[in-house]
Amino acid sequence: MKLSSEKKCILYAVLSYLMWGLTPIYWKLIQHVSSEEILAQRIFWSFVFMLGILLIMKKWCIFISFIKEILGKPRLLLLLCIASILISANWGIFMWAVIHGRILEASLGQYITPLTSILLGIILLKERLNKTQTFAFLLAGIGVFILTFHYGGVPWLSLSLALTFAFYGLVKKVIKTDSTMGLAIETMSIAPFAFLYLSHLMVQTQLQFTESISTSLLLMGSGAVTALPLLLFTKSAKTVSLSMLGILQYISPTLSLLVGVFLYRETLSTAHIMAFIFIWSALALYTFSSVSNRGKKVSPR
Repeated sequence: MKLSSEKKCILYAVLSYLMWGLTPIYWKLIQHVSSEEILAQRIFWSFVFMLGILLIMKKWCIFISFIKEILGKPRLLLLLCIASILISANWGIFMWAVIHGRILEASLGQYITPLTSILLGIILLKERLNKTQTFAFLLAGIGVFILTFHYGGVPWLSLSLALTFAFYGLVKKVIKTDSTMGLAIETMSIAPFAFLYLSHLMVQTQLQFTESISTSLLLMGSGAVTALPLLLFTKSAKTVSLSMLGILQYISPTLSLLVGVFLYRETLSTAHIMAFIFIWSALALYTFSSVSNRGKKVSPR
């Protein structure tokens, strides 16, 4: 039963990474809107989407009780606020990169994130890797180093993406709350600031939400596009090891990289191709090692 639950959580993680890998297509559809407004709209409509989920699941009363509970737990409230700030920053950085034609740099950040997650798991959560997994980690590190060297300097945009999401994953790992409730609280805590910013744009007649019906619908849909994969990720984060989540996350940057190259004609260099070889070799090796270890654990003696 435990193994079945773990497989389900791994599936949730894979689905979330597939969705994230394809989101550049969605944000490109509204690239005429400023990245600041898109971020505010994302936050606001994500909160609305989560309220809808709570109503559909008939968890509204539980949600109210949960709010009262966390108000009496300053540490939990602080962690949830930190999580909301980290993920909002990550959203803003990623969208700015996509809108300004820097999808490949964003994908580099997503490639670095798993390595950061693995290191955090080892250093802070005392997770361990066997020799094969350690070798896989080194292969992935070489691949990321090649991409970093290719950019000829410290890739601040990529590093910012990696650090914000890796620490977000760590905070979600530490928080012992229902994933739906936690995400609803996170979006609720930052939604008032988004609403104030959107109100300011409206007063200044700079709000682009009402520019056209298609723009309005796409901005409203950003709530579901944002919250759904994040909800799946949070469901998986408490069960799947941080190192496993780190490796699976290579799905997202690979899709983003392919989208950037084949749909938006960003240049794929030799360095990217070499990095692909190292990173996917690491993914295959790590996956094989993990499956083998699980097989040994469940085998009858």
